[in-house]
Amino acid sequence: MRIIVILAFLGILGSLASALVYLMRDKGGTSRTAYALTWRVGLSIALFLFVLLAHHLGWIESTGVTFR
Repeated sequence: MRIIVILAFLGILGSLASALVYLMRDKGGTSRTAYALTWRVGLSIALFLFVLLAHHLGWIESTGVTFR
């Protein structure tokens, strides 16, 4: 689980970094920045849904704060 989450975070950060590079190089001339940011949002949503699924299937357990 940790490896999958770490790889997803690295993918999210890589997409964010590529969006910054495209923004600096293209100066708004192309839509590569928007595509990179779209990938970042998609990866973030996929990671969130994966963590929810993993909790539901019992692969991970919640600990810490309890709500009453």
